[in-house]
Parts: sequence; structure tokens; C-alpha cells
Amino acid sequence: MTNKNRRVPKARQAPGASKTKKRSAFGRLFLVLLNMAIWMGVVGAVIVFWFAYDLPSVDKLEHATRRPGVTLYAKDGSLLATYGDLYGQLVRLEDLPPYVGQAVVAIEDRRFYHHFGVDPVGLARAAYTNYRAGHVVQGGSTLTQQLAKDFLLQEGLYTYKDKSLRRKVQEVILALWLEWHFTKKQILTLYLNRAYLGAGVFGVDSAAIKYFGKHAKDLTLYEAAVLAGLLKAPSKFSPTANPALCDQRASLVLATMEDAGFIKAQDKQLALYMKTPLELIKRESTFGRYFADWVFDTLPDLVGPITQDLIVETTLDPRCQRMAEQEATQILDKHGQEAKVGQLALVSMTPSGAVRALVGGANYAKSPFNRATQAKRQTGSSFKIFVYVAAFELGMDPDTLISDMPIRIGSWQPRNFSTKTYQWVPKGSISLKDSFAYSINTSLVRLGQQMTVPRIQNMAKRLGLTSPQPGDLTLCLGSGDASLLEMTSAYATFANRGRGVWPYAVTKISTPAGETLYTRTHKVTQQVISPDVARNTLTLLQAVMSYGTGRKIALTRPSAGKSGTTQLHRDAWFIGMTPDMVTGVWMGNDDGKPTKDVTGGKYPGLLWKNYMERIHEGVPARSF
Repeated sequence: MTNKNRRVPKARQAPGASKTKKRSAFGRLFLVLLNMAIWMGVVGAVIVFWFAYDLPSVDKLEHATRRPGVTLYAKDGSLLATYGDLYGQLVRLEDLPPYVGQAVVAIEDRRFYHHFGVDPVGLARAAYTNYRAGHVVQGGSTLTQQLAKDFLLQEGLYTYKDKSLRRKVQEVILALWLEWHFTKKQILTLYLNRAYLGAGVFGVDSAAIKYFGKHAKDLTLYEAAVLAGLLKAPSKFSPTANPALCDQRASLVLATMEDAGFIKAQDKQLALYMKTPLELIKRESTFGRYFADWVFDTLPDLVGPITQDLIVETTLDPRCQRMAEQEATQILDKHGQEAKVGQLALVSMTPSGAVRALVGGANYAKSPFNRATQAKRQTGSSFKIFVYVAAFELGMDPDTLISDMPIRIGSWQPRNFSTKTYQWVPKGSISLKDSFAYSINTSLVRLGQQMTVPRIQNMAKRLGLTSPQPGDLTLCLGSGDASLLEMTSAYATFANRGRGVWPYAVTKISTPAGETLYTRTHKVTQQVISPDVARNTLTLLQAVMSYGTGRKIALTRPSAGKSGTTQLHRDAWFIGMTPDMVTGVWMGNDDGKPTKDVTGGKYPGLLWKNYMERIHEGVPARSF
């Protein structure tokens, strides 16, 4: 065999050399990836620490940072109003009807039991839905994220307008922590106890009390759907603001619960058939609110600054308040437009000053300004009583005679009230009783001259008028201003046998723990006028009702009162009483525009009569 044909053997590789080379490449890749993972972990830890270092302690989850809550109760123990941030009793999920939690899960986080605090599937679905719609119509936050967000907001770290990256990251971190440390049942329980549901209330128990007057354990299926529907936008879907929209949202919640398999079709239909009338809730939301606002404003005077939750028991009688509101609404609806009257006010109290009903305007939702306590209006003839009281204190009596002839004081010539069909014919002299009963101005001014302006001013002040009065004789005819509350309490003095009457609305203030901070004990006030003077004054007020200007609105039981009308019929008053109740009514316009011939004995007197007749039904008649 020649060299030409000889095969030259290839160099032989050492066994395993190729595998070693491959392992070396994988090793380097592994080391790179490991190194990257370590650095990513370090960077991630730094980021987490950076965003999480100022997170509040989760120990506060069951003890929210909030404004003190004030709860007002009526005389019969029924809920009247709430202020501040209110939390009801802490509820356990197992103590609630199952549909309460199911309604929330169905409408807010269908995959609640299948995610780890953040739901990638839900986020993707929301992103796709929003892309198709061209705007944000669906959120991707889980219930756990919502709980985290509410916690951060309520702790004051952010505002509701804050959409920063930091807030979003902290929300996710907290949500993951919650999922790691709590069960789904615990998270849902925390959410139900902390969720904001509008009107300053947090948690399903306080919301159930606020909107339905019951605890969460007693909620119906429809009511649970209403509360769950509020979570998206409490103000928008509030039953007290938008009953129709609220009902639509609740119906959607029920449909979602059916779709999720929580309830059956017949359950949904029954819930809708037996649903709570939300229009009634809307009306109830403003019930007694003028009174409640007045009470709330007086609390610092009784207990100092409000720094803790308060339970306030008041004097308001829901039966009287309801009748007052009904009669006020009815008379404005029937006569307001024709009479060109836009506003009214009513105050009703016992002779000792306990306010049982208070209406501060035609519509609280449109105007919360309280015309019973805040407005100062010209008093007209309702002020005349103070002149006669001063006369009785100087020794005169109802039968004392006084001239009713025309009188002139400088350029001022007071005239008697007259109409096309009525004109007072002077008699030369008349008794004080007749002068008052027929509201004769000429005799009144003569009496005022004898009493002097300072004495009349002092009498008005002694009887409770804090508003300054004019310094001339025009004050006799009511040229000065006063509030309806002042005038009504002054008149109550006569039914209270001359003892001073200072109107009050609070009987007790305590904390939720039961500590009493204030109690109004029965107080015997001092005599501001003698019993004899009070008795003589009642004689005049009764004469008005028996044969004078108020005879058409006299009650079917002993009653006393006086009307008042100012120039151009801008203000019309009627203040009257029985031995059991004293009630004042004012009607007019906020801008001072004249009404169309409305006198105190006309529509204010009619409102007074209708209201007083109703509240005295079943009450035995008594004499003064």
C-alpha cells in the first residue's frame, strides 16, 4: 500500500469535552440570570421599601381615623339625623344574611375568591372593555385593593383626587400584604365594616341604620343590593338624592348576583316585588333637618368642642314634626303661588320651652337656611303684646279705658288697619282688651306714649327678645326685627304663668360608651312677669280668638293668639297657644318682596289652626 492511499487519522477529542463546553455556556447564562435576579430582587426590595416605609400600621384597620360622629335622636328614641363620620357596630360576616356579602362580591369583584389581591384577569378584561368603549367604563381593582385604598384615604395619606403612581403602588403592596396575612372571609368582613356608603357613613351597619332604620343583620335582599350599588359612586346612587337611579343600580346588582349564581331568578323577582320604597327614604332624609341643624350648632355651647362621638337626645316629637311639615307643604302648594309667598317657618314648643316641631323653610334640600332661628323679620302687630304687658305691670287691667281717636306725633300719623269692606269707626274710648282684640293702632300708640319707649324695650328684652328694638314709638307697631323662635318663646311666657321661657332642644348628651356629658334637669325659671300680669295678658290673647281679628281661626278648645302684618304685607305672623302648646308661624319672601295681601290672620293663621287642631286630637281640652 502506497503513501498515496494511506488514510490519515483525525485528531481525537478527549471524551466529554463537548459536554463540558455546553455546560460552561449554560453555567455562564445561569450565573448571569442569577445575578440579574439578585439585583432585581435587591432593586425590587428597595422599591418596595421606598413605597412602603410610610404605610400606616394595619392595626388601625379596625380603628379608623375620622371626624367625630354625632347622632341625634327624637323624643321617642327614633333616629333623627347624623353628622360627621359614622361607623355602626362591627359586624361579622357569619352574622349577616349571606346575600349581603354576595351582593358586594357580585358587583365589585366577581373573582374575589380566585385571585391573590391583584387580579390580572380582571385587569385585562377591564382594559379590553375600556378600549372597546373608548373611555373608562370599568375598573380592575379588587375588593382587597379597594380596602387598601380606602384605608390609605381614611388615614389621610391621600385625597380622593390623588391618582399618583405612589398611591397605586402602595395600594398594591398593601393589598398583597392583606391577602398574605388574612383569609378571604376576614378581608370581606373588614371591607364591609369600612366601606364608605355616602352621607358620612362607613360600613354596612351604619348605612343600614342611616337609610333603612335597621341593623345590617336585618337587611332584605333588595336593601343589600342598594348598599352594594352605592360602592361605585355613593353620591350618584344615593337613595336620598336619586331614588330612581339608585333603584336602577340595585336592579343591576340583583341581575349580577343571579348571573354569578348567588341567587335564583325567582329570588330576584321577589326582591324587586317587595322592594323598599326609595322615594320615602328621600323624603325622610330631610325630615326635621332644620331642627337637627339648629341642635348641632348648639352642641359646643353645652359640651365644648366636639372631639368624640356623641349621642344626643332631643325634644322633637316626630308626630308633631310630621304634621307641621305636611301642613306647611300643603298650604304653600295650595296658596303660595296665588299669594306670592315663597317661604314660611313654624316653631312649636311646650309652655316651658321644649321645642316639639320646627320648620325653617319651604324646602330644606333647596335652602337649608333656617328662617325660624336665623332670620330676623319685622314683627308687625305681633309686637303689640309687649306694650300691653308693660301697662299691666304698671297697674292697668284689661278693662282700663283708652282713647281710640286719631293721633299725630310730629309728621307721623299712625292709622288703623282697614280694607275695602272694613273700617274702624272711633268710639272715643275703648278698653285695653278691645283695643288689642281689634288691633287698634291709635289707642296702642297712646298707650305706648304712657309706657315710654325704654320701658317697652326692656319688657321685650325681659320676655326673651335679644334683637335690638327701635328707639321711637314706631316700635309699638312692630317696626323692629326678631326671629320667630324669639317671638314664640316670648309668647310662651304667658302660658307659663309669667315664668321665663328659654327654648331648648337637647335633654341629654352622652358618648357611645354610656358616659353622660350633659343632662337637662327640670328647671323652674324665674318670674319675668307676675302671674297676675300673665293672666291679664292671656285675657287679651283669648279675646282676639273669641271675637277679635282671630275669631275665624279659633280652635275648638280654649286658645289664645295674635296676628301680625307688616307694611305692604311683606311679613305675616300668627303666634298662638293652648295650655299645652305654643306655636308661631311666619310667612313671606326671602328677598322682602310684598306678598299679595297676606295678613297674619289669613294663611299663617290657617296653617296654625290646621296644625294645632291635628296635634291636639285625642288630647282632653283644658282651660288656661
